[in-house]
Amino acid sequence: MQYPEPIAKLIESYMKLPGIGNKTATRLAFYTIDMQQDDVTDFAKALVAAQRDLHYCSICGNITEEDPCLICRDKQRDQSTVLVVETPKDIMTLERMHEYHGLYHVLHGVLSPIEGKGPKDINIASLLKRLQNDAIKEVIIATNATPEGEATATYLSRLIKPAGIKVTRLAHGLSVGSDIEYADEMTLMKAVEGRQEM
Repeated sequence: MQYPEPIAKLIESYMKLPGIGNKTATRLAFYTIDMQQDDVTDFAKALVAAQRDLHYCSICGNITEEDPCLICRDKQRDQSTVLVVETPKDIMTLERMHEYHGLYHVLHGVLSPIEGKGPKDINIASLLKRLQNDAIKEVIIATNATPEGEATATYLSRLIKPAGIKVTRLAHGLSVGSDIEYADEMTLMKAVEGRQEM
């Protein structure tokens, strides 16, 4: 059975989201149809506003409304430490533990030869530029404990260490194959506390 075109397009749109297959997309489409008109309008406005009003911080690469972002503008934060993460979501996760008070840098991905992602495809150049600032004494690499995350961490360590900057890696309180986004605060806190020099 074919769905009317508006439903089919809605299902197709939901299927573009990560982890959403045909069944879930269909369920979401029918749920959307049953929503109140005001809720649908608010939902659409939120999507458009997020796309229009958010951009990446020119310093760290985090998602922000203002440039530079709130964290980069905060002079109370430890300006000598930069914690490198894969995605802006990782910053939100780490900030929830209220234990790290330094700066961040978002790579927007990891090295992945299989997917054709090399050093120029992720946010490494701006990190190296930031490290020319003599105030930065330590870089904490917090890529996920996946083969790609480990390869990226090793690559970054080899680039940064010759500059005389201390390079540490989150301790492996995070299980191999897991994402920072899904770790609880205690695990993250232990991982940050137990970081080791690379």
